[in-house]
Amino acid sequence: MTAHTTDFSGQDTAPDDVSTTIEVAKQLGLAVRSVQLMVDRGELVAWKTAGGHRRISRASVQRWLAQRQAGGAAVDAHAAAPARPETAPNTTPTSSERRGAPRVLLIEDSRHYQNLIKLLMQQQFPQAQLSVADDGIAGLAMAGQLQPEVLLVDILLPGIDGATLITGLRSHRTFAGSQLIVITSLDGAELEPYAFALTGVPVVHKPKLVVELPALLNAALQAAAATPCPAA
Repeated sequence: MTAHTTDFSGQDTAPDDVSTTIEVAKQLGLAVRSVQLMVDRGELVAWKTAGGHRRISRASVQRWLAQRQAGGAAVDAHAAAPARPETAPNTTPTSSERRGAPRVLLIEDSRHYQNLIKLLMQQQFPQAQLSVADDGIAGLAMAGQLQPEVLLVDILLPGIDGATLITGLRSHRTFAGSQLIVITSLDGAELEPYAFALTGVPVVHKPKLVVELPALLNAALQAAAATPCPAA
Protein backbone atom coordinates (compact mmCIF):
# COMPACT_ATOMS: atom_id res chain seq x y z
CA MET A 1 0.00 0.00 0.00
CA THR A 2 1.44 3.36 -1.03
CA ALA A 3 1.04 6.52 1.03
CA HIS A 4 -0.60 9.44 -0.81
CA THR A 5 0.53 13.02 -0.54
CA THR A 6 -1.74 14.67 -3.07
CA ASP A 7 -4.21 17.45 -2.42
CA PHE A 8 -7.30 16.40 -0.45
CA SER A 9 -9.56 17.66 -3.23
CA GLY A 10 -8.18 14.94 -5.51
CA GLN A 11 -9.32 12.17 -3.18
CA ASP A 12 -12.60 10.26 -3.22
CA THR A 13 -12.61 9.87 0.56
CA ALA A 14 -15.00 12.24 2.29
CA PRO A 15 -13.80 14.39 5.22
CA ASP A 16 -15.86 12.31 7.66
CA ASP A 17 -13.75 9.29 6.73
CA VAL A 18 -10.38 10.76 7.66
CA SER A 19 -8.46 11.51 10.84
CA THR A 20 -5.57 13.76 11.73
CA THR A 21 -2.19 12.31 12.64
CA ILE A 22 -2.78 13.23 16.29
CA GLU A 23 -6.17 11.49 16.32
CA VAL A 24 -4.67 8.30 14.88
CA ALA A 25 -1.79 8.44 17.37
CA LYS A 26 -4.29 8.62 20.25
CA GLN A 27 -6.38 5.80 18.77
CA LEU A 28 -3.39 3.48 18.40
CA GLY A 29 -1.64 4.56 21.59
CA LEU A 30 1.45 5.64 19.62
CA ALA A 31 3.60 8.71 19.34
CA VAL A 32 2.79 11.06 16.48
CA ARG A 33 6.21 10.34 14.96
CA SER A 34 5.44 6.60 14.91
CA VAL A 35 2.24 7.25 12.96
CA GLN A 36 4.17 9.45 10.52
CA LEU A 37 6.64 6.60 9.97
CA MET A 38 3.76 4.20 9.32
CA VAL A 39 2.48 6.58 6.64
CA ASP A 40 5.96 6.88 5.13
CA ARG A 41 6.21 3.08 4.93
CA GLY A 42 2.82 2.87 3.22
CA GLU A 43 1.12 1.07 6.11
CA LEU A 44 -1.54 3.81 6.32
CA VAL A 45 -3.16 5.70 3.45
CA ALA A 46 -2.64 9.44 3.85
CA TRP A 47 -2.48 12.67 1.89
CA LYS A 48 -2.10 16.38 2.49
CA THR A 49 -4.72 19.09 2.24
CA ALA A 50 -4.18 22.26 0.24
CA GLY A 51 -3.01 23.83 3.52
CA GLY A 52 -0.35 21.15 4.00
CA HIS A 53 -2.13 19.22 6.80
CA ARG A 54 -1.89 15.45 6.70
CA ARG A 55 -5.10 13.44 6.68
CA ILE A 56 -5.22 9.67 7.22
CA SER A 57 -7.92 7.33 5.93
CA ARG A 58 -9.84 5.80 8.83
CA ALA A 59 -10.48 2.71 6.72
CA SER A 60 -6.74 2.15 6.37
CA VAL A 61 -6.34 2.47 10.16
CA GLN A 62 -9.02 -0.17 10.70
CA ARG A 63 -7.42 -2.44 8.11
CA TRP A 64 -4.04 -2.03 9.83
CA LEU A 65 -5.54 -2.91 13.22
CA ALA A 66 -7.40 -5.92 11.78
CA GLN A 67 -4.24 -7.22 10.12
CA ARG A 68 -2.16 -6.81 13.26
CA GLN A 69 -4.75 -8.44 15.49
CA ALA A 70 -5.22 -11.31 13.05
CA GLY A 71 -1.45 -11.73 12.83
CA GLY A 72 -1.29 -11.69 16.61
CA ALA A 73 -3.05 -15.06 16.69
CA ALA A 74 -4.49 -14.67 20.15
CA VAL A 75 -4.41 -17.94 22.03
CA ASP A 76 -7.43 -18.42 24.29
CA ALA A 77 -7.61 -21.71 26.12
CA HIS A 78 -11.24 -21.15 27.12
CA ALA A 79 -14.21 -20.51 24.89
CA ALA A 80 -15.47 -18.07 27.48
CA ALA A 81 -13.62 -16.11 30.10
CA PRO A 82 -13.99 -17.36 33.67
CA ALA A 83 -16.62 -15.69 35.80
CA ARG A 84 -15.48 -12.53 37.48
CA PRO A 85 -15.05 -12.82 41.22
CA GLU A 86 -17.30 -10.82 43.45
CA THR A 87 -15.81 -7.43 44.24
CA ALA A 88 -16.29 -6.15 47.75
CA PRO A 89 -17.98 -2.74 48.11
CA ASN A 90 -15.67 0.28 48.08
CA THR A 91 -12.77 -1.68 46.56
CA THR A 92 -11.13 -1.16 43.19
CA PRO A 93 -11.44 -4.16 40.84
CA THR A 94 -8.12 -5.66 39.91
CA SER A 95 -7.04 -6.07 36.31
CA SER A 96 -7.90 -9.77 36.22
CA GLU A 97 -11.31 -9.22 37.85
CA ARG A 98 -12.27 -6.59 35.29
CA ARG A 99 -11.14 -8.50 32.21
CA GLY A 100 -11.48 -12.16 33.08
CA ALA A 101 -8.62 -14.15 31.56
CA PRO A 102 -5.25 -12.37 31.95
CA ARG A 103 -3.78 -10.97 28.75
CA VAL A 104 -0.17 -11.47 27.74
CA LEU A 105 1.34 -9.59 24.81
CA LEU A 106 4.50 -11.00 23.22
CA ILE A 107 6.49 -8.51 21.10
CA GLU A 108 8.97 -10.69 19.23
CA ASP A 109 9.99 -10.88 15.56
CA SER A 110 11.40 -14.42 15.62
CA ARG A 111 8.85 -17.02 14.48
CA HIS A 112 10.80 -19.70 16.32
CA TYR A 113 10.47 -17.97 19.69
CA GLN A 114 6.91 -16.92 18.97
CA ASN A 115 5.98 -20.57 18.50
CA LEU A 116 8.04 -21.70 21.48
CA ILE A 117 6.35 -19.23 23.82
CA LYS A 118 2.90 -20.03 22.42
CA LEU A 119 3.49 -23.71 23.19
CA LEU A 120 4.80 -22.92 26.66
CA MET A 121 1.76 -20.73 27.37
CA GLN A 122 -0.67 -23.39 26.17
CA GLN A 123 0.93 -26.04 28.35
CA GLN A 124 1.64 -24.09 31.53
CA PHE A 125 -0.67 -21.06 31.47
CA PRO A 126 -3.87 -22.18 29.70
CA GLN A 127 -5.90 -19.58 31.60
CA ALA A 128 -4.09 -16.72 29.84
CA GLN A 129 -4.70 -15.13 26.45
CA LEU A 130 -1.58 -14.64 24.34
CA SER A 131 -1.32 -12.10 21.52
CA VAL A 132 1.77 -11.60 19.36
CA ALA A 133 3.22 -8.55 17.62
CA ASP A 134 6.04 -8.90 15.08
CA ASP A 135 7.70 -5.51 15.59
CA GLY A 136 7.94 -2.57 17.98
CA ILE A 137 5.43 -0.30 16.27
CA ALA A 138 2.81 -3.04 16.05
CA GLY A 139 3.59 -3.91 19.67
CA LEU A 140 2.92 -0.36 20.83
CA ALA A 141 -0.37 -0.28 18.95
CA MET A 142 -1.50 -3.64 20.30
CA ALA A 143 -0.44 -2.71 23.83
CA GLY A 144 -2.62 0.39 23.60
CA GLN A 145 -5.55 -1.65 22.32
CA LEU A 146 -5.25 -4.67 24.62
CA GLN A 147 -3.72 -3.10 27.75
CA PRO A 148 -2.23 -6.48 28.71
CA GLU A 149 -1.39 -7.49 32.23
CA VAL A 150 1.99 -8.86 31.11
CA LEU A 151 4.30 -7.78 28.28
CA LEU A 152 7.08 -10.01 26.98
CA VAL A 153 9.43 -7.83 24.96
CA ASP A 154 12.47 -8.68 22.86
CA ILE A 155 15.27 -6.09 22.93
CA LEU A 156 16.17 -6.32 19.24
CA LEU A 157 13.07 -5.44 17.25
CA PRO A 158 12.37 -3.95 13.82
CA GLY A 159 10.52 -0.65 13.74
CA ILE A 160 11.25 0.45 17.31
CA ASP A 161 13.96 -1.24 19.33
CA GLY A 162 12.90 -2.95 22.53
CA ALA A 163 14.73 -0.53 24.82
CA THR A 164 12.89 2.47 23.37
CA LEU A 165 9.64 0.54 23.51
CA ILE A 166 10.15 -0.43 27.16
CA THR A 167 11.05 3.13 28.13
CA GLY A 168 7.90 4.41 26.45
CA LEU A 169 5.69 1.82 28.12
CA ARG A 170 7.12 2.43 31.58
CA SER A 171 6.59 6.17 31.28
CA HIS A 172 2.92 5.86 30.28
CA ARG A 173 0.38 5.68 33.10
CA THR A 174 -1.84 3.35 31.05
CA PHE A 175 0.72 0.59 31.57
CA ALA A 176 1.55 1.38 35.19
CA GLY A 177 0.02 -1.93 36.27
CA SER A 178 1.50 -4.02 33.45
CA GLN A 179 4.31 -6.42 34.28
CA LEU A 180 7.34 -6.37 31.95
CA ILE A 181 9.66 -9.26 31.12
CA VAL A 182 12.49 -8.86 28.61
CA ILE A 183 13.57 -11.77 26.44
CA THR A 184 16.81 -11.47 24.51
CA SER A 185 19.61 -13.33 22.78
CA LEU A 186 22.07 -10.70 24.05
CA ASP A 187 24.23 -11.51 27.02
CA GLY A 188 26.69 -9.77 29.33
CA ALA A 189 28.41 -6.79 27.76
CA GLU A 190 26.00 -6.86 24.81
CA LEU A 191 23.21 -5.74 27.15
CA GLU A 192 25.10 -2.78 28.60
CA PRO A 193 23.88 -0.24 26.00
CA TYR A 194 20.32 -1.09 27.03
CA ALA A 195 20.88 -0.92 30.79
CA PHE A 196 18.99 2.40 31.04
CA ALA A 197 15.77 0.61 30.06
CA LEU A 198 16.27 -2.59 32.01
CA THR A 199 16.51 -1.36 35.60
CA GLY A 200 14.15 -3.44 37.69
CA VAL A 201 12.99 -5.52 34.72
CA PRO A 202 13.56 -9.30 34.73
CA VAL A 203 15.60 -10.46 31.74
CA VAL A 204 15.44 -13.95 30.22
CA HIS A 205 18.29 -15.13 28.01
CA LYS A 206 16.73 -16.96 25.06
CA PRO A 207 18.84 -20.13 25.35
CA LYS A 208 17.43 -20.50 28.89
CA LEU A 209 13.89 -19.39 28.04
CA VAL A 210 12.14 -22.72 28.63
CA VAL A 211 13.74 -23.02 32.07
CA GLU A 212 13.54 -19.42 33.29
CA LEU A 213 10.41 -17.91 31.72
CA PRO A 214 7.69 -20.01 33.44
CA ALA A 215 8.62 -18.90 36.98
CA LEU A 216 8.93 -15.24 35.96
CA LEU A 217 5.69 -15.36 34.02
CA ASN A 218 3.87 -16.97 36.92
CA ALA A 219 5.12 -14.26 39.28
CA ALA A 220 4.15 -11.54 36.79
CA LEU A 221 0.62 -12.91 36.37
CA GLN A 222 0.17 -13.09 40.14
CA ALA A 223 1.44 -9.53 40.57
CA ALA A 224 -0.83 -8.29 37.78
CA ALA A 225 -3.85 -10.03 39.30
CA ALA A 226 -3.31 -8.13 42.55
CA THR A 227 -2.75 -4.75 40.85
CA PRO A 228 -5.74 -2.37 40.73
CA CYS A 229 -6.78 -1.31 37.24
CA PRO A 230 -5.91 2.29 36.32
CA ALA A 231 -8.83 4.65 36.57
CA ALA A 232 -10.76 4.85 33.32
